Formats: sequence, structure tokens, C-alpha cells
Amino acid sequence: MNQTLVTEFIILGFLETPRLRGLLFLGFLGLYLAALSGNLLIMVAISTSPALHTPMYFFLVNLAAVDILCTSTILPKLLGSMVGERTISYGGCMAQLFFFTWSMGAELLLFSAMAYDRYVAICQPLHYGARMGSRACALLTGAVWAISLTNSSVNTGLMLHLPLCKSGIVEHFFCEIPPLLRLSCAPTRLNEAMAFTADVFLAIGNFSVIMLSYGCVIASILRMRSAAGKRKAFSTCSSHLLVVTLYYSTVIYTYIRPASSYSLHKDKVVSIIYTSVAPTLNPLIYTLRNKDVKVAFRRLLSFH
Repeated sequence: MNQTLVTEFIILGFLETPRLRGLLFLGFLGLYLAALSGNLLIMVAISTSPALHTPMYFFLVNLAAVDILCTSTILPKLLGSMVGERTISYGGCMAQLFFFTWSMGAELLLFSAMAYDRYVAICQPLHYGARMGSRACALLTGAVWAISLTNSSVNTGLMLHLPLCKSGIVEHFFCEIPPLLRLSCAPTRLNEAMAFTADVFLAIGNFSVIMLSYGCVIASILRMRSAAGKRKAFSTCSSHLLVVTLYYSTVIYTYIRPASSYSLHKDKVVSIIYTSVAPTLNPLIYTLRNKDVKVAFRRLLSFH
């Protein structure tokens, strides 16, 4: 413990060559602008359209807010490091860890809330109004934000009490739990145990709930007599399940193993999916294919 504690970190990033730096910068800038504009447009369109004031779109507004929080926590600093200093202060690193972990937990829980909403709508339509009223939706989203905030506070608090005194080089493009644990000069068993527990609950637990909900939904769809109705319902389910599977599998891969098995190149590629790609795709998959949302967009963009 005679080593000097780290007060500033160097974000290693992608170690890109000068030739690739411009392409990577433009790529991440495009992802950030697409995620920001797409999710903001969804929030405004749904908020200003009374026809979209339903539980499904209420959850979508929250998902858009989570995606904006996630990308704005990661990508501006990444873009800045590509054209300037790669350093980040200790406080800035911990703030990035806190807000990213908060947004990630909220996204995982929102997927479950959305799956539950579809389950009630398709499998128990007569009870939908009672079970998914405004009070129930408010309680669900309140629980989503509170549980994810608690998880983020616990894991960030444990990281704050962990002495980081090694090289100060973060082998990643942002401050995440696995690469930070490798900088510790003290045992990290408690931190790893808490991250593992959170992943089991937030990722594996919620993924199991979603799979169970959609198992019931698919069974109900198969009993439908209308072929057109089946195609429409399956299209909605398959899109949601694709994003959910992609997001959950990458998060589980990152957090459910020891920090010692962290791999610089593999983990950075995996992290791009849930920090940049998924928040950009969510608006396209969940709303832009929806006829009601397209009408809301046309009204929003018109000058009448």
C-alpha cells in the first residue's frame, strides 16, 4: 500500500492508427448524433400526440431517455479523446461509471416492463386497462429508475472505496467496472461479487422474465385465426427479442466473469453494442416501423 493512488486515468481507447482515427471518429459521431436525434424525436413526438399516451409508448419515452443518458455519458468523452487528451480525472471517471451503470440497469429493467406490457395486452386483453393504468405504469417506471439507481450507487460506492494504485491506464474506451478492477492494489472479491449479483438479477433474471412473457405471447399468437394478425404480432415480437437478446448477451458476457479474464480487444467490441449501437437502433426498431408513430412524426414535422 506504499504505492501512489491514481488521481487521473488514461483512457486507452482503440489505439487506432492515424489513418483509421478519422473513420472511427466519424463513425462514433454518426452513432451519437443518430441516437440523440432519434430518441429526442421519439420523446417529443409521443409527448405531443395524445393518441400515443398509452402504456407502451410511456415505456418507450423512458427507454429513449435512458438511451440518451447512456450515449451522452460515453460518446462525447470518447470523441474528445480521439482529437485531444486521452486523460480523465478520477472524479470524471467515477461519474462516468455511475451514470453508465445507472442507464444500463434501467435499460435492462425497462425491457422487462415492456415485455410485461405486451404480455398483458395480448394474453389478458380484458384486464389490460386495470393492470396497466397510469398508476401502475408510474409505479413500474419508478421502480425501474430506483432499482437501477440503487445498483449504480452500490457498485460505484464500492469502487470509490477501492484503492486504485497501478498504472492508471484504463484498457477500454470508457470507465467500466471490469477494467477498473484490474487497477486495484487491494482484493476485489467484494466488488466482483456485487457486480456478479447485480448481473444475475438485472441481466439473467430479467432475461428469464422476458423469455417467459414472450413464450406466453407467442403461444397466444399461434392460437390467432388471422394470418395477417399473426404476421404483425410476430414482427413486433421478433424485433424486440432480437434487441433484447443482443443487449443482454453482451452485458452478461462482460459482467458475469472474473475481472482477471478481461480481454482488451474483445470486450471493447462487445461494449460498443450496448453503449452505442443498441441506443441508435432502438428508435428504429421500436417506433419508426409503427404506423401511429409515423403519423405523430408527420404532425410534428409539419408547420400546420
